[in-house]
Amino acid sequence: MLIHPVLGLAAWLATAGMLTWAFDLSSSSNFVVYWGQSSAGSQKPLAEYCKDATVDVIALSFLYQFPNTMLDLSASCRTTFPDSQLLHCPDVATDIKYCQSQGKTVLLSMGGAAGSYGFSSDAQAQAYADTVWNTFLAGNSTQRPFDDAVLDGVDLDIEGGSTTGYAAYIAQLRTRFAAGGGKQFYITGAPQCPFPDAMLGSTLNSAWFDMVFVQFYNNYCGLDAYPKGFNYDTWDQWAKTQAVNKNVKIFIGAPGSQSAAGRGYVDAPTLNAIVGDVRSKYTSLGGVMTWDASQAMGGSAWGQSVSSSLKGGLVKTQARHRRRR
Repeated sequence: MLIHPVLGLAAWLATAGMLTWAFDLSSSSNFVVYWGQSSAGSQKPLAEYCKDATVDVIALSFLYQFPNTMLDLSASCRTTFPDSQLLHCPDVATDIKYCQSQGKTVLLSMGGAAGSYGFSSDAQAQAYADTVWNTFLAGNSTQRPFDDAVLDGVDLDIEGGSTTGYAAYIAQLRTRFAAGGGKQFYITGAPQCPFPDAMLGSTLNSAWFDMVFVQFYNNYCGLDAYPKGFNYDTWDQWAKTQAVNKNVKIFIGAPGSQSAAGRGYVDAPTLNAIVGDVRSKYTSLGGVMTWDASQAMGGSAWGQSVSSSLKGGLVKTQARHRRRR
C-alpha cells in the first residue's frame, strides 16, 4: 500500500515521539478518545495513550453516579478513601498530569449508558456543580480522587435518568470557571445522533457547550448510513442557528472497532473519506471522537490511521518539536 508522504511522515514522527500537537479548539482535526471503561476487555494505563502525539482530548469515563459521587475506571483504580466508596486514584492522577504536560485536554465524563444519575431540581444541580468543582477541578476538598490533578472540564454523556437541571449545572460550573484563575475549562456533551437528543436536547439549546461529540453509531443516522442517512448536516444547522455558542465544534463520534458498538462501525479508510467530505462542507467540524481507547488503539491500526489522517494535512502548521524537560 502506498503511503502519502506527508501523512506517512507525520505518523512516523508521532509514533517516534518527535512531534506533538497542542490542542486547538478552533481546529477541525482534533482526535478525542474515551478512556476508563476497558470495553475491549483490557486497557493500558492512561499515560500510555497520551504518548500518542495525535491524541488531543481524553474523556475519563465515567462518573456514573451523581449526586452520590461514584467513579468507575474499570479496574484502573481499586483503592477508596477511608470509610467511603469513592475511589482514590493517585496513579491515575500522575497520568493526568503527564497527559496535560503533553498538551492533552483531560475531561471528566459524567453519565454513560449504565449508571444511576440525575438531578431532581435546578438547585440540586447547582449544588452538585460546586461539588464537582471542588472534587475534580480547581476547588478544594478533603477527598479528591485525583489528588492535586486539576481536570480541564466536564463531559456530559447523559443516556438515562431525568433531563432536569443540566443547564443550571453548566451555568454554575461556568460561574466557577470565570473565577478559576485564568485556566481554560471546557464543557462538552455526547448526544446520540437522532435530533434532537432525547436526554440532552433542551440543555444543548440553553447552555454554552464548547464541543459536542455526536455518537454517530447505534442509530439509523450513523456512519453506516452515510451518505443519505448520515445526519451531520442537521447537527451543523443546529450549531449555527440554535446553539448558544455559535462557534461550538461538532465531532464525528465513531466506534473504534467492530465490537465497540452494535452498529455504525466503518473501517478507517471509509471514516477518513467521510471526515474529508464533512470538512469540505461544514466549518463546524472539530474532528473525530472515538469509543473507546481500548478498542480504537488496541491491537489494530484503526485509531492511528484515523488520528494521523486528521493531522496529515496540518504537519507544517500544528506540529512542533517536543521540548525536552
